[in-house]
Amino acid sequence: MIKTVLFDLDGTLLPMDQDAFTIGYFKLLSAKLAPHGYEPKQLTDAIWAGTGAMVKNDGSRSNEEAFWEKFSEIYGKEKAVKDLPLFDEFYSQDFSGAKAFCGYNLLAEQAVQKAKRLGFQVALATNPIFPKIATESRIRWAGLAPEDFELYTTYEDVCYCKPNPKYYQAILKTLDVQAMECLMVGNDVTEDMIAETIGMNVFLLTDCMINKEQKDISVYPHGDFSELMNFLEGLSE
Repeated sequence: MIKTVLFDLDGTLLPMDQDAFTIGYFKLLSAKLAPHGYEPKQLTDAIWAGTGAMVKNDGSRSNEEAFWEKFSEIYGKEKAVKDLPLFDEFYSQDFSGAKAFCGYNLLAEQAVQKAKRLGFQVALATNPIFPKIATESRIRWAGLAPEDFELYTTYEDVCYCKPNPKYYQAILKTLDVQAMECLMVGNDVTEDMIAETIGMNVFLLTDCMINKEQKDISVYPHGDFSELMNFLEGLSE
């Protein structure tokens, strides 16, 4: 019996073209930091390097620590520490401009609320590569509130990233549920459907689907939000 529904955020509850969002996000960040000695291309490369460190995180430290360790290797620890308030300021102020690079789908909010009405515990299994404040902003852009979720993963709190199955195992431990009691809903065939390998049930949302490895999606329950809501009703019967 399914007890918990896990939703991905970017491309799932929050419609977006991942490439367009990333380009826009980096432009905003570069504009903020350029006056403080950060050349845009080097900064972008450093952010990607830090992201790579988070994706490879082995659980020995938080993703936040993994990111800043790599960033400090590139810019020096002194500069990284000194400029940390600039990054905090960016996410609390300038990051709001990135909403323009996202879409909105009322059915996303309705799907979350329907899952809750049907009695499911609801959590947000978004790849934890962003700070908490940025994750909370993106939740609100989707028409939802952080309080709608029992859990939402951020880089401060998690030690793994998708598609590492240990990311999903960490969520199970936090929520104190079994894999077979969970449904993972996401748009990325590689990052989200991997949850099936540890025993979770899955649903592939096809609205903004990412399938970089060109896998056969017929092996997964899949469809748009209307089909997802029908699927949830079937699980609750």
